[in-house]
Amino acid sequence: MTTPSRARSFDAAAARYAAHRPSYPPALLDAVEELAGRPLAGARVVDVGAGTGIATRLLHARGAHVVAVEPGDGMAAQLCRTLPDLPVVRGDGDHLPLASASVDFLTYAQSWHWTDPSRSVPEALRVLRPGGALALWWNDFDTAVPWIADQATRLRHFFGEAESTRFAPVHLRRLPTGLDLVNHRLHWSRRVPIDVHLGNLGSHSAFLIIGRDTADAFLAAERDRLTGLFPDGMVEESYRVSLSVARTGGPSRGNHPRPPTR
Repeated sequence: MTTPSRARSFDAAAARYAAHRPSYPPALLDAVEELAGRPLAGARVVDVGAGTGIATRLLHARGAHVVAVEPGDGMAAQLCRTLPDLPVVRGDGDHLPLASASVDFLTYAQSWHWTDPSRSVPEALRVLRPGGALALWWNDFDTAVPWIADQATRLRHFFGEAESTRFAPVHLRRLPTGLDLVNHRLHWSRRVPIDVHLGNLGSHSAFLIIGRDTADAFLAAERDRLTGLFPDGMVEESYRVSLSVARTGGPSRGNHPRPPTR
């Protein structure tokens, strides 16, 4: 089980998180809609563990009525600066501050692994309407790419096997049981400066809790290696997106206003 202090480690690095973490490809939300059997446009969507609002922004752009749920002070403040017109509710997936049967989509972008499934699964089923959908997804570095595989090996050596699972693919994480999950995978990439890649890497909780000097020493060595591999200073980060969607029983409902809080 994740400790609260670790889950809150992002608060002090919220600006770095917002600046360096990747977004998601449009094909991901296409897949969410297909597997859920209904469009996001007009739907009541709650984005849980919304962080700085990376997925929240995309859901809003699809025409969804989005409420962000975020427990961390720093992350919530950054989200409000980024998306000042969207409601932010303080809470987490284990204790959703939402009325029962009030939500069409419940989304967890990079955040389901911070929950206790013995609590978050019943909470998800409680707040979802009949015909609603729970959607979980993660960006994972694609270790089929040689330079990413080499970096993953260095991370394992640096953190040890147990800690390096923080960078591991989704199949090593705890997906909910007792739900009829449908899984989907897709690939995408983004071309970014080396410093953006290192900022992305350094925004993971494993780096945030080891101390700035120790983290900076590893990332400085990575900068030297990557500069040799990419003399133009740009790297192409390749990702595998892992999506899991479960629908609740009953027909899909029509469009509704934003879900009430309780």
